Parts: sequence; structure tokens; C-alpha cells
Amino acid sequence: MFVILLKFSDNKAKAGQFMEGHREWIKRGFDDGVFLLAGSLQPNSGGGIVAHNTSLPDLQSRVDSDPFVAENVVNAKILEIAPSKADARLNFLLDQGHTGI
Repeated sequence: MFVILLKFSDNKAKAGQFMEGHREWIKRGFDDGVFLLAGSLQPNSGGGIVAHNTSLPDLQSRVDSDPFVAENVVNAKILEIAPSKADARLNFLLDQGHTGI
């Protein structure tokens, strides 16, 4: 699974110009079954997304296609997590091939 951090850059003021495209990009991520959660980083510093069901190269391509990333409104950082323990409601995120702690 992955955590994507989208931190505002010096071009934050351009966010309004690309907001509709960014929202469509987020919707597409949910529609494709890749995004599990999306929200704002507080206080007003950007956004965060939890993703799964994808590879790092495919996710990097997806992130690069975000209008906010393409137009340098945000700087994107992808963190990969290999879960070893989860609440029962999140067991679907556990990598069956990964040995637990």
C-alpha cells in the first residue's frame, strides 16, 4: 500500500486554475479502485491519499498525471508501506507474501 503526500509548492496560488482537473484525477483514482482515502493535510499544507491495488511504477505514472503535480502546484512524495499487522477491517491491505513482525 502507499501513502501519497501532495505538499503545496510556491505555485500554490495556481491551485484554483487546476482544481477541477485535480478533482477529476482523484475521482478516477477511486473509480479505478486504487485510492482508498483522500483528504487535506492540516493546516492547509496540501493533501494526502492512501492507495493500494497498484504497483509503484503505475502509481508514479498516475501521480505524474495529476494536474496539480504537472503544473507544480504541489510536490508529490510516495511512501510505500508493507503492512504486517492491521485491524480486521483492513486485512485486505495485508501482503500475503510479507512475514509479520
